[in-house]
Amino acid sequence: KLSKSKELLNVITQNFGTLAFCRRWLDRVGQTKYLMGLKDLCDKGLVDAYPPLCDVKGSYTAQWEHTILLRPTCKEVVSRG
Repeated sequence: KLSKSKELLNVITQNFGTLAFCRRWLDRVGQTKYLMGLKDLCDKGLVDAYPPLCDVKGSYTAQWEHTILLRPTCKEVVSRG
């Protein structure tokens, strides 16, 4: 059990770092049978569980992200390409 949890934590760290992620993303990176390991990581406080975000029925939701490089004299958006 411990080794499976440790392997899962490595996968999470390599693919998501400190960003929030959802379980289906673990499927996309090839993980299977990870629920017990994920529960173990949450129980130990190594991964934080958050509930799904819900919006008002019928409304539109959008998400936008950028990576920003903070320099001493300016800010540079580096995720635009």
